[in-house]
Amino acid sequence: MLLSHATRNRIAEQIRRLFGGMPSRVQVAALPWREHAGAIEVMLITSRDTGRWVLPKGWPEGGEQLFESAAREAEEEAGVRGTMAQLEFGRYFYGKRMPSGMERRCQVLVFPMKVDAIAAKWPEQGERKRKWFSASQAARLVQEQDLGELIERFGHSRHKVAA
Repeated sequence: MLLSHATRNRIAEQIRRLFGGMPSRVQVAALPWREHAGAIEVMLITSRDTGRWVLPKGWPEGGEQLFESAAREAEEEAGVRGTMAQLEFGRYFYGKRMPSGMERRCQVLVFPMKVDAIAAKWPEQGERKRKWFSASQAARLVQEQDLGELIERFGHSRHKVAA
């Protein structure tokens, strides 16, 4: 049986924790999507530090529900609003470089957002680019293999799980 990269990564995380590894920090991400010409498109944004293609993501704040935090990040980082799924579609792990130079393992919970409105101006407009891609193209552009698999799966099953 061939396991996906995401499944292998989740198993590795469980083993890491079993042997005393620090818990991963939890972040949330929005997966902004739309239907265009009969196909699913996913919006990616560039990261501020390296300019690589990513989903809008960040830390949950205060008493927000996780999907509300993801919606806030999408508005701040990409200038999009929409209908959020209240249940995560999937998750992935990555190493976040902290200001100290150390790397912290993060687990990102991904919530689909059907985009209803795109702002002409948004808080991080001068720091990021945003662009629509086909789900397959977006899956190839992101650096994290788990996230790529998740986006590809979303492109094939969006009607079953999206908001």
